[in-house]
Amino acid sequence: MRTLIALIVAGAFTYANAQWLNYPDPRTPRTKDGKPNLTAPAPRLNGKPDLSGLWQAEKSSKQEYESVLGKGFAELQIDVYDISKYALNVFWGLKPEEEPLRPEALAIYKSRAPADYPHVRCLPGGIPLALMVFTFKVIHTTNAIVMLSEAADPPRQIYMDGRPLPNDPFPNWMGYSVGRWQGNTLVVETAGMNDRGWLDAFGHPRSESMHITERYTRRDFGNMDLEITLNDPKYYTRPFSIKTRLQLLPDSDLLEYVCNENEKDRPRLVK
Repeated sequence: MRTLIALIVAGAFTYANAQWLNYPDPRTPRTKDGKPNLTAPAPRLNGKPDLSGLWQAEKSSKQEYESVLGKGFAELQIDVYDISKYALNVFWGLKPEEEPLRPEALAIYKSRAPADYPHVRCLPGGIPLALMVFTFKVIHTTNAIVMLSEAADPPRQIYMDGRPLPNDPFPNWMGYSVGRWQGNTLVVETAGMNDRGWLDAFGHPRSESMHITERYTRRDFGNMDLEITLNDPKYYTRPFSIKTRLQLLPDSDLLEYVCNENEKDRPRLVK
């Protein structure tokens, strides 16, 4: 099992460090010694928290990984400590028999191999995976929020102009997203995704009936709470949620990543 996990992680997450480091942003609040003040109040846009910035899901510790996957996991794959545990398994912490999979989903899950993983084939991972692997940049405007992923995912648009979700969307990788405010929390509804994306590196599937609700609450300048609720009645017996913390990477930015130029792991992965 640990060998299989190492193969999955090696193929999925061997991206170069893509940030443009150490470029001081004049909009960043700072302490007396010039360091970014991550506990300063969150910036505002039209009276609501401005979610702009470069964000990364809270990394899971070595101890947490090894408590579930066993001692010595670091020697198999050290890069995994740069990502959230939910990138590996959206049901992290549950026993296999506790996962709410329908028989159809279980059959797909068991049939998948590391070489089939979308990122290994230079395909998008989709939501929620795009939020759990490395970093993503949020560009917040009045009528739309754009998310740019460091991984091999296309740009994502969240419309804030009051439009509803489309009634009969053409399924795509990132789906169609609309947002609204509940107090200081941004609530994003997403539907219209295809069934080719994986929810995690372990291979939990999604169907075209998947509906995702995200709740973003920026607590201060450097920290944001994220809750993702996934509802897919075709493949899962009940809705389920992921809760994590997003951390701001100040004075940094994204650089271009092109999967077809860099991917070298697929030939080493076996069925």
